Order: sequence, then structure tokens, then C-alpha cells
Amino acid sequence: MRTQHALAALLAASGCLLTLGAAMPAHASQALASSKACLACHAIDKKLVGPAFQDIKGKYSGRKDAQAQMVQSILKGSSGRWGPVPMPANAVSEADANTLAKWILSL
Repeated sequence: MRTQHALAALLAASGCLLTLGAAMPAHASQALASSKACLACHAIDKKLVGPAFQDIKGKYSGRKDAQAQMVQSILKGSSGRWGPVPMPANAVSEADANTLAKWILSL
């Protein structure tokens, strides 16, 4: 009986750790977006200067090369995709651009 209780406690604890691990990257990626000034023009769920991250996800979701296209837009900027205001190139590493693109697609 003690073994069953110990096993149940272990499973519950591992579930909490998995949940915490899944939540941390999203929080870390939002912090990255903030530190790289993405949130000056974008919000998660509403248009500011640029489109909402959820709208970006909607446009790119389902594309085989969605993350790669987004990384290029983050690194090099883009023009004409979301209206008249161009997005400038950003001073982020390719690794950070990949993290941001993956995070946006996960929203």
C-alpha cells in the first residue's frame, strides 16, 4: 500500500514538473520578446503598430516553412505583408529569432 502511495506521489510530482517545464519556455520567450523590444510594436492579442502575435501565428500556421519564414522576417525585416508600416531588421541572433518564431507559433 505504501508503494502505491509513493508511486502516486511521484507521478503527481512529475506531472507538476512537466507542467512547469512547459510553462517556463513560454514565459522565457515572452521575456525575450520584451527584452528585444518586440513588444514596442506587437502585442499577443491586439494590433499595435504591427500585427498581433496571434494574427501572425494565424497567417503562418500550417506552412511547412513557417518558422524559417518568420525568422527571416525577424532578422531582415519585412514590408507590405501587414500594411504600409514596414518592420525593420532586428538586432537579434538567429538563435533568438528562432526562439521568438517558435514561441509565436505556439501561442
